[in-house]
Amino acid sequence: MAIRIFHRDHPTLMLDLISKDARFVVWPGTGAWHANMNYVRLEPGEANKPHIHRLSEDSIFILEGEGTIHDYTNGIAVPFHAGCVVHVPVGVKHAVAADRGVEVVSVGGPAPADVPLLKAVGAIPADAELPE
Repeated sequence: MAIRIFHRDHPTLMLDLISKDARFVVWPGTGAWHANMNYVRLEPGEANKPHIHRLSEDSIFILEGEGTIHDYTNGIAVPFHAGCVVHVPVGVKHAVAADRGVEVVSVGGPAPADVPLLKAVGAIPADAELPE
């Protein structure tokens, strides 16, 4: 496989579990199983549906805005703002919220790809396997 270029405005998957504007740019649907890059815009007051990445760590770089990351596993909520990186360990139930009156724009995603979640939402076939 050769180097490829992808663009934020031409995603191959949109996933409303994350937000009304969650663009999967680099993910298994483009052949990337170990690195993922999502571009996400949360409108003021919008939040992810609480979810868990059972096999992946999630890293989220906040480009714009401010909000709160909710860690439901540990019962904490941590504020963030533009320039922060949110890291979610494997197995932590979480949700990002734009709960401070402004939109939140971020890039990042789970690594390796969250195959169980992608299968559950029908984004990849149920029999898809992470390549070795």
